Amino acid sequence: MTETASHVVLSYPADLSDWGRDIVEDEPFKGYLPKAHDTATTGETWEEFVGVGCCGSALDVPIRVESVEGGARLTEETSFEFTVREACDLDGGWAVQSAGTP
Repeated sequence: MTETASHVVLSYPADLSDWGRDIVEDEPFKGYLPKAHDTATTGETWEEFVGVGCCGSALDVPIRVESVEGGARLTEETSFEFTVREACDLDGGWAVQSAGTP
């Protein structure tokens, strides 16, 4: 059996909005990660769905694993920390409410 990861550092792109940052850094999202991913390996990228509420559009955010302490297996005991990396032309937001929406 794979050893449990004690601490994982993840990054999101610098062009993620403040709202998006609040979502991914909040406890519910951190609690979701070990349910969605069995393991974490440094360098891998997860495309994570981040909704923007009842009146918005969806956004897939590329979350990259920057480092893993301990083993690779994610559990409820694994702690997560976020950092910011270079921008990647992330396009998201409130498209449903935008005049530019098809």
